[in-house]
Amino acid sequence: MNKEDIEKSLKILRSGGVILYPTDTIWGIGCDATNAEAVERIYGIKRRAETRAMLALADSLDMLAEYVENIPVNVKELIDKAERPLTLIYPKAKNLAANLIAEDGSIGIRIVNEPFCRQLIEAFGKPLVSTSANISGSLTPAIFDEISEEIRSAVDYIVRWRQDDRKPATPSSIIKLNIDGSYIIIR
Repeated sequence: MNKEDIEKSLKILRSGGVILYPTDTIWGIGCDATNAEAVERIYGIKRRAETRAMLALADSLDMLAEYVENIPVNVKELIDKAERPLTLIYPKAKNLAANLIAEDGSIGIRIVNEPFCRQLIEAFGKPLVSTSANISGSLTPAIFDEISEEIRSAVDYIVRWRQDDRKPATPSSIIKLNIDGSYIIIR
């Protein structure tokens, strides 16, 4: 892992910029999940309607508690049992950019295990937006080389870590949580 990638990414994120970075699933376009202007910029890069919510990445359950009200007690068990990365949709978001939160007040957040992401989020101290590195409606790139020049040229920094990784990415599982702790498996 490259320390320079972390430092440059932090500089961009702290200034309200947008990065292209590897996650525990696919390459993502990301920004400070608490910065509405940065979130707006990602919607523009993707040509995506703001009614289609994006998710955020956190580094721990402790961080999650800062951005979600009423975390159901079964969350840790769901995460621990997951066979692949797991995005959980929580019913009530807080302290995040309003344009990142779905119309019903929910937010999808995944606690990452990928070393670069975890280190970056931990150093940043806040969640990052994560959305696939493609124009809305086009194919999601499985590897870095499949990311379009349009996306690459629209971001402020492209992380070098894992650009040569040829292992096709796997999307996360998605579970929507209810306030009572019950849930619905979406994917």
